Amino acid sequence: MTPDSLPAVLSGGDGAERSSTVGVGADDPWHQRMRLERELHDGPALRLSALALRLGLMSHRCEDPALAEGIAGVQDELHAVLEELRNLAGKLYPPILDEAGLGPALRQVAEHTDAPIAIVDNSERFGPALEGATYFAVAECLAALPVGAPAVEVAISREGDELVLAVTGLEPGATGRLQETARSLGGRADVGPSGSVTARIPCA
Repeated sequence: MTPDSLPAVLSGGDGAERSSTVGVGADDPWHQRMRLERELHDGPALRLSALALRLGLMSHRCEDPALAEGIAGVQDELHAVLEELRNLAGKLYPPILDEAGLGPALRQVAEHTDAPIAIVDNSERFGPALEGATYFAVAECLAALPVGAPAVEVAISREGDELVLAVTGLEPGATGRLQETARSLGGRADVGPSGSVTARIPCA
């Protein structure tokens, strides 16, 4: 992956790119996001963690109180940078999405949203590309919910060879990203009353 390609990876590309690349290929934007998250975790994050540990050992062995305090301060700063790096990596492609799937990943989003959200799923897996695209689309819809919004339900299921996402209780006009994502993946999204939308997307 080159630096010039990074902006497209982070954004997922435009609609035309997604329609041709978001599929099962190892070079689609969602696989690239997942690889980048792993590279950040297995590279810089681990090195920073090891460095913070070494500084901690130095601080305990140091006989100069002022120097030990200074080392401890640098260690605290490293821990803060490490946490920021982990947060950034999680925004690229949340580890839980790869490890547990769409339902658990969206539950994690729901826990940090100021509105009651129910995620209904049966632990079905749909592959990194499809899960990545739909995760970020639904997460954007949920992020648009205002404080005190009515209850929202996201139901995830498989019907034949389609991933079906049925979302109810969204804000008016908040379904655009989900509709766009469904179309770019060769599916469709039907908008109903009261902020409801049902997306049907082909899956293997």
